[in-house]
Amino acid sequence: MTDQSNTDGQAPEEKPEDIIVDQEQDADAEAPILERRDGSDNNRLKRVIFDVPIEVVVSVGKARPLIGDLLTMGRDHLLPLDAKLEDPVELMVKDRVIAKGELIQAPEAEGQLAVKLTEVVNISSLSE
Repeated sequence: MTDQSNTDGQAPEEKPEDIIVDQEQDADAEAPILERRDGSDNNRLKRVIFDVPIEVVVSVGKARPLIGDLLTMGRDHLLPLDAKLEDPVELMVKDRVIAKGELIQAPEAEGQLAVKLTEVVNISSLSE
C-alpha cells in the first residue's frame, strides 16, 4: 500500500482489499490484525461488516456416479472421491476458492476436524 494523504491531511483508510496475507509466512504465525485507528462513528459503520458471519465450505473432493448407481446407494455404501488423503482441501466462499489447507484433528475438540491453512488467496486479486 502506498503512503498517501487525503486532502484533510489524514492517512488514507485501510480497505479490506488492501490486506494481503503472505503465503510464505511461518505456519505458526498469527493472522494479520486489522488496525482500527479511527474511532469515528463513520469509520465504525464501515467496520461493522467485519462482524458479519459467512459460510465457508471445505471441498474435499468430487464424485461423478451414474444416476442409477446413486439411486441404489444405501447405508454403508462407499462413494469414491477424486482426491487422495494427502491432497489439499479448498476453502470456498460461494464459488470462490479463498484458501487451501490440510485436514487435521482439531486440537481442542477430540473427534472433530479442522483445516490447517497452507495457502491463502491474495484477496486483492479477486474481482468480479
